[in-house]
Amino acid sequence: MSRLVYSTQQGRLCPECEHPVENCQCKKKQFTPEGDGIVRIRRETKGRKGKGVSIVSGLLLNEDELKSLAKELKRKLSSGGNIKDGEIEFQGDHRDKIKAVLEGKGFTVKLAGG
Repeated sequence: MSRLVYSTQQGRLCPECEHPVENCQCKKKQFTPEGDGIVRIRRETKGRKGKGVSIVSGLLLNEDELKSLAKELKRKLSSGGNIKDGEIEFQGDHRDKIKAVLEGKGFTVKLAGG
């Protein structure tokens, strides 16, 4: 089964929803949070050439609230970071600082991993 990926009238099309890339319906699907309500913070180096990142998962927030929280945490940690698949990644090992800030906001937080 072949899918249309380009149209001379509309230009490039999304391979999933077959709408023009500018009006892609796939992008508009919102992330729906799932979990047990416990925020877990872990440190990872896998696939990052030995550079460590702190990953915050389990936040039951919608996309806008997640972006707002990530921005606030990046400012407090003086560190860069981004959001991937409903998880927030921060450059460096900031687990203790992140835990203190999130507990102050009323979240239940656990440090996961080593």
